[in-house]
Amino acid sequence: MSAMAAIQESANTRNSSEQSKAPKPRKTTAKKTTTRRKRVDAETAKVTKALSGMTGEVPAPTIEASAPGQFGRINVMDITPAEERGTYAPRVELGEPFEMTAQVFIEGRTKVGATAVVRNPRGRETMRRAMTCTNPGLDRWAVSVKCGEHSDLKPWEDGYAAVKRQLGEWTVTIEGWEDTYISWLRDARIKVQVNDDVDNALDSGAELLARWAVTADAKLSAQDRKTLQKAAETMADSSLSAEDRLAAGDNPQIAQLHDTHPLRDGLSPSQPQRFKVERPKSSFAAWYQFFPRSEGAYVDPNTGAIVQGTLQTALAGLDRAAAEGFDIVYLPPIFPIGTTNRKGRNNSLVAGPNDPGSPFGIGSELGGHDTVDPLLGTMDDFKAFVARAHELGLEIALDFALQCSPDHPWVKQHPNWFRHKPDGTIAFAENPPKKYQDIYPIDFNADMAGIEKEVERIMNLWIDAGVTIFRIDNPHTKPVRFWQDVIAAVTKKHPEVLFLAEAFTRPGMMRALSYVGFTQSHCYFPWRNTKEELAEYLPVTNGDDGYYQHNTFWPTTPDILTAYVRDNGIAGHCVRAVLAAMGSPSWGIYNGYELIENRQRPGFEEQIDNEKYEVKVRDWDQAKQFGVAEMLTALNKIRRNHPAALSYHNLTMLETSDPNILAFARHTPAELTGTGKADTLIVVVNLDGHNAHQSMVHIELADLGLPTNRPFKVRDELTGREFQWGWDNFVSLAPWADVAHIFSVQ
Repeated sequence: MSAMAAIQESANTRNSSEQSKAPKPRKTTAKKTTTRRKRVDAETAKVTKALSGMTGEVPAPTIEASAPGQFGRINVMDITPAEERGTYAPRVELGEPFEMTAQVFIEGRTKVGATAVVRNPRGRETMRRAMTCTNPGLDRWAVSVKCGEHSDLKPWEDGYAAVKRQLGEWTVTIEGWEDTYISWLRDARIKVQVNDDVDNALDSGAELLARWAVTADAKLSAQDRKTLQKAAETMADSSLSAEDRLAAGDNPQIAQLHDTHPLRDGLSPSQPQRFKVERPKSSFAAWYQFFPRSEGAYVDPNTGAIVQGTLQTALAGLDRAAAEGFDIVYLPPIFPIGTTNRKGRNNSLVAGPNDPGSPFGIGSELGGHDTVDPLLGTMDDFKAFVARAHELGLEIALDFALQCSPDHPWVKQHPNWFRHKPDGTIAFAENPPKKYQDIYPIDFNADMAGIEKEVERIMNLWIDAGVTIFRIDNPHTKPVRFWQDVIAAVTKKHPEVLFLAEAFTRPGMMRALSYVGFTQSHCYFPWRNTKEELAEYLPVTNGDDGYYQHNTFWPTTPDILTAYVRDNGIAGHCVRAVLAAMGSPSWGIYNGYELIENRQRPGFEEQIDNEKYEVKVRDWDQAKQFGVAEMLTALNKIRRNHPAALSYHNLTMLETSDPNILAFARHTPAELTGTGKADTLIVVVNLDGHNAHQSMVHIELADLGLPTNRPFKVRDELTGREFQWGWDNFVSLAPWADVAHIFSVQ
């Protein structure tokens, strides 16, 4: 008995018992001989043999692609993101959602489907998601996936070992397949409607459903198999109307099975696409910078001299960073400072007797990069400082500037590490017309291997003291290969260590630094201030570039104070904080921001009375009158509470009608949030720090998975107010009231 006859007999037996009448006779058809295919998998061969008596078509086989570039039965091409040059895998943080796309197609009118399969470093499947066709004309399919689950565990915390086991090389495979069900359904609906060759169309559907029910790849439950088998029997029942027979296989229940457990013929997997999965805080991080020597500094009432702070008094800075919700504290160099050519206040060439010098003029007779400045304390004091940071849940990032003062021990120990002039003297650093007389730059040409070995030694020393992140000063002025060697050596022993590049330079150099291991990077965000500049920049930093260069948005640094921050007061500080915190998963604040320290040094984009050259005495009680600290705290809380803030790959710019109103959204689907609910944030910012502006904000609702047929509720996470939103929405923002809305879709 053929497979089709078995289905019909089951249907007829059911009708006989229910209706007490014999089924109508029907014509029998000859068995169709199938041709065996080479290179088919065992399951396809088994199914083909089982269906040898069917009257329908033979299902598409899975054809092995045994050589690179060889196609399977279904064509899968142009997968993004892809490895750069076949060498540098895209980088994501553990649990960070990201989008995969591919071209998936087959010949003729046949329909196809696509599935993304995620596997961990041990090859175990952790996620399988159906892709959506986003551009039928270009056969482009897309899906959002993630590698593992997001974690906030720090390297020293209990349970981090489980996080560490998940790090490394993951893969995503795109599987193309013939969508036999949809191809059949498309034609069957038409044939039933116009009454053309209906029996053959419905018999084919019955065979298809029966085969679907016993296909192992579909991973059906016992109940699902029964559902399909019963539907096949009903569709094979020629005593029913064509409409009723078709309805057995064309209903929401079968459609749901197609969405979740489809019949996938001709399964054609791509080559696995590699991803480098990095630890928590490699992408999603909030940085806070302060100078330990300014924390706890005070003016001696008897002498009027400033008494600098120490690592012990700097514990107050840790408490402030933790209270504001930051999770990384970044310190400038804490090493001894040279005296030869020491710079004075505001980078003057002559230092006064009480000028502390720049911490970037590293090294004195007291030691170099491996020594704590005695004015700050001892190595034990630093370890106690780190221990307190860890108690507060803070990581410590240490600035590593690979340069020396003329007094650095290396100058005598390794004179060949420095470039000499024809007269035999060592050349100080310069970028004509700028000169840095207090710094000797390293010359890597004579003994790069020796310098690498020494830098690795020093970094391991600070890692042993508790440092988990290095912020590298001007890495683009050193050989890329140097950093590649150093980072590889350090992370081989300490894979938890991260590197931030302070690189403001050409795109090629910044990309190369990311290739060789810099986890995050400074960027040009401080100079992107207009609506046009931000609308262009945000999609770039949150797009494909984000698979390599994880830009960290800093509104200001000790070296950067833009005209926008100078001219827009409290509102401007809040605007730039919102844009930094919500515009990038990684952002940072240089302390003093809470006190509106926004006076420029004449002719320069940096602060006057710069903390790089003097000790700052601050009254932190004054921060309450500005409210900026409260804004920073609120922003960090919003980021922690919303999975949509985690990713470099989920930002959409929104259309606004006013040139001063910028809007964008971040959306993460329910399957990737970890909460089972989709998370959508809509950020609307008034870029004008002095005037109120009104605007319409347009949203393409379907693109963000939002309701298209009714209003939906949004809640302003900054104020708690709620509104009804839809396709087009009116906003009014005044800098003296609300500089921004951060709406969460309820």
